[in-house]
Amino acid sequence: MTVIVTDAGFGPETWTAGFEVSNALDLASDADPAALSACIEGAEIIRIDFPSFADGRGFTLARQLRLMGYAGRLRAKGHVLADQYAMARRTGFDEVEISAELAARQPQEQWLARAQWGAHNYQARLRGGSAAR
Repeated sequence: MTVIVTDAGFGPETWTAGFEVSNALDLASDADPAALSACIEGAEIIRIDFPSFADGRGFTLARQLRLMGYAGRLRAKGHVLADQYAMARRTGFDEVEISAELAARQPQEQWLARAQWGAHNYQARLRGGSAAR
C-alpha cells in the first residue's frame, strides 16, 4: 500500500490509470531532461523515483521539468523523508508517494509540520518580501 502526501496530509492514491499509459511517465532520478522534452507534452502525471533519501537528483529533475514548461501533476516516489517535503514542494513536486512503512515511522504530523513550506523561504525573508510559491 502507498500513501500520498500533500499539503493537506496523508491521502489515498488518486491516480487510477497506472503508469503504463501514454499520458503518464515514470522516471528514474537520473533521467536526462533534454531527452524528455517531447515526452512531457501531453503527460498528465510524471512520477520521479528517489532510490535513496540521500539522492537529490530527483529534486533537480523536477525543477528542470517545471522550467521546461511542464504544468501537469508531478510526484516524488520512494525514499523522501518528511524533512525533505519543503524542498520537494519548492522544486515543483505536487505530492510525494511513500510506503505505508515510512508513513508509520514518520506520521502525518511530521509531514504537516513542513506543509507551510512557502512560509519558510529564507531567500524571500532575506529580500524583505513574503514567501512566494
